[in-house]
Amino acid sequence: MTSSEAGYRGPQVCKIVGISYRQLDYWARTDLVRPSVMDANGSGTQRLYSWRDLVELRVIKQMLDAGLALQSARKAVESLRKFGKDLASVRIVIEGGSRVVIAETEEEWLDLMRDGQGVFSFNLAPVVHEIQDAVQLSFPAVGQ
Repeated sequence: MTSSEAGYRGPQVCKIVGISYRQLDYWARTDLVRPSVMDANGSGTQRLYSWRDLVELRVIKQMLDAGLALQSARKAVESLRKFGKDLASVRIVIEGGSRVVIAETEEEWLDLMRDGQGVFSFNLAPVVHEIQDAVQLSFPAVGQ
């Protein structure tokens, strides 16, 4: 395993993200967030999650904590996966309760909010920083 493939085990992920292992397992089995470094392959093997997986999981948790439906969180994660740039530079906006938009600039976000379309707006910068801090303080990735 190279350092670019380093990952975080389930218990580490749960502590960093603030979810239960049962939740993490359910989200992996339902393909909400599959571990991108290494999936479980039979009894006794461990899933390994990437740093980006951690961000996706935290986004889902915070959206659910805010009262949004799991389907909205699923759409938000799908949109983030298509977005190849720095996650700290974007904001997730949910329009009309179902359409997910990634706003890359403050102007895009303001336009969406001005039109009254955005019912929920979520800035990823604090999430990215929280994950970075939690990882640096507590858990080195497996393989580093």
